[in-house]
Amino acid sequence: MGWKQGVSKARTATGIGTLLMALTVAVAGMMTSVPAQAQIATTKHNLGANGTGINKFSGTTEICVFCHTPHGADTSAAVPLWNRVLPNPNTFITYDSLGTSTLDGKVAPVGSVSIACLSCHDGVTSMSAVINQPGSGLVTAFQNGTWSGANQVGGVLKEGIITNLGKDLTNDHPIGIQYGGGGLSTTAKTGTLRDPDFKMPANAQINGTTVWWVDTEATPNATRQKTDMLLYTRAPAAGYTGQTDPEPFVECASCHDPHTTNVTFLRIPNDGSAVCLSCHVK
Repeated sequence: MGWKQGVSKARTATGIGTLLMALTVAVAGMMTSVPAQAQIATTKHNLGANGTGINKFSGTTEICVFCHTPHGADTSAAVPLWNRVLPNPNTFITYDSLGTSTLDGKVAPVGSVSIACLSCHDGVTSMSAVINQPGSGLVTAFQNGTWSGANQVGGVLKEGIITNLGKDLTNDHPIGIQYGGGGLSTTAKTGTLRDPDFKMPANAQINGTTVWWVDTEATPNATRQKTDMLLYTRAPAAGYTGQTDPEPFVECASCHDPHTTNVTFLRIPNDGSAVCLSCHVK
């Protein structure tokens, strides 16, 4: 989920859209050396009145505002300048509740970048539940406008569609789970995974923080790209009980990039199960 092309498109938006895309590009540059794909204007994530997707909101023609704001953002979200009301992480049922014997990675509370995705995809929170509407001076949610489109009711994703993940996440790919069964941390960057059915991830230091990813290139280039499967470092306080060192976790955005034009926002096309086989050894 190239950025230069996206920034050019973002200039067609006004106000917050233009400023925010520039800020997002700057932040994204910290995590990858390749310009990010900001082609969101032509995807279902463009929810504005002029959007090309299924769901549209008449209250604004801006694009970025549904997720980002240049001022007054929620800094508890592990994404840039987050403009949405985050759901309570304790209200979700996670994959570890199934008690399956094949689950060898520890599952942490819902959080990191995943809680940001679920602020729309929980099937409870309206897509217009922003912190700061354009020019509002920090007025919660949009004050004017109506929703249209077959996949929502009042801005809430309709029950029964795949994008409405709901609060029960047990039938979805695990999120907030240690990659490869655990065993990797910021102090133990080499060695073997606890689970041999996973590929060894790469890591690097960016601005003093260890970041992890799984290369998707046929010949790994040792550079973190937005087309790699990204892993998200969680500190002990944001992980499971007993965690003592920051380590990489699988989150929603490990496989999905909200800014790409790929089908279902996958980081790479899943032809031949390429997304699955990027991490899983089968």
